[in-house]
Amino acid sequence: MPDPTHTAVGTWSGGRFMRFGEPLDDARLLALLRPGGGIDTVLTADVYGEGEADRLLGRALDGLDRETYCLAGAVGHDFYTGAREGAKGFPRFTDPRLRAPAEYAGYLRMATERSLQRLGAERFDLLLLHNPDRTGYTSDAVWDGMAALRDAGLTRLIGVAPGPANGFTLDLIDCFERFGDRIDWAMVILNPLEPWPGELCLSAAAANDVRVITRVVDYGGLFHDDVLPGHAFGERDHRTFRPGGWVEAGRERMERMRPIADGHGLTMLQLACAWNLAHAPVASVVPTLIQEAGEGAKPVELKRAELAALPAEPALTTDEVATVRAIGDNTGCMALKGASPDHDGDARPDRWPLTPELAALAARWEIDPERDLAQSSAPAGSTGSPAARQA
Repeated sequence: MPDPTHTAVGTWSGGRFMRFGEPLDDARLLALLRPGGGIDTVLTADVYGEGEADRLLGRALDGLDRETYCLAGAVGHDFYTGAREGAKGFPRFTDPRLRAPAEYAGYLRMATERSLQRLGAERFDLLLLHNPDRTGYTSDAVWDGMAALRDAGLTRLIGVAPGPANGFTLDLIDCFERFGDRIDWAMVILNPLEPWPGELCLSAAAANDVRVITRVVDYGGLFHDDVLPGHAFGERDHRTFRPGGWVEAGRERMERMRPIADGHGLTMLQLACAWNLAHAPVASVVPTLIQEAGEGAKPVELKRAELAALPAEPALTTDEVATVRAIGDNTGCMALKGASPDHDGDARPDRWPLTPELAALAARWEIDPERDLAQSSAPAGSTGSPAARQA
């Protein structure tokens, strides 16, 4: 029953439950998700396919020795009693329209037990609070409920997964400070073309002994090296939300990073993973494995093999890490979710005002919200937060 390993795969890969590339048929998707061959950690979330991702992953896990892989789940969106709200998806379980704080623990237990039932599993190794709203980051009732799941043996470890879009920096650090004695893991967006803002929370994670899984490592598929200028995305592909020119701008920066990858005998995906893992306390990477359309597209099975072949301790020098960071710098390229100096007006489920308490927290961590968290003039083709809807 290992902790999350340095490579992982999530049920948002394969195009079935999140719209990235072509959806795989059952046989290919089951093989993609089945632990083994160098990838021994699998992640799912109960809301994907309204439980269908759990069921399919359960089929992929059937017959495997439970002690040979790490199973991570995520709960937080209430698709049981909540109604889908268009592109916003299902509401968080902490929505006051659905329940009061005294009912949070009961919901978390119900959702966790149902997810495990669909998976055919007795317990998670890691259970994440999925895409919390402001209440999720700050509520004792929420984190008492999460800790109770661990006490009940339904999971061995607990953590938090901000999203779906990028941001939540101060909220996540606040959560570490409030509940770091309970939180074991966090999952954040980080890759060489999106170092900001995820890098800003890493020192606080380390200080609170929270280990980090990073997602969107592939940067919308670019680091798989088969998305080229002029690439035709499907009409409903999530990457159509990215700003115009993002492929061309990303490829230009990637080419400047390529000599570092070549010097270590790494593919570009492996370079992105190695760069992430060079940051304490990052301990696991979970890129999205995407089957692009077209006869010349790289098979997703080869992308899985590249990830599986990543050395456990890929060696990049400090100078190389800094060089890649400078090439990929995206600071200020988008309006961040969560508490932000750019937010004006009432709180929303994924954005809210920057409070004096959070401003004081920012100062403690040497973060200047106006300098470090505000949107500035973004370069052409830079990434935007809607693109990071991978988890």
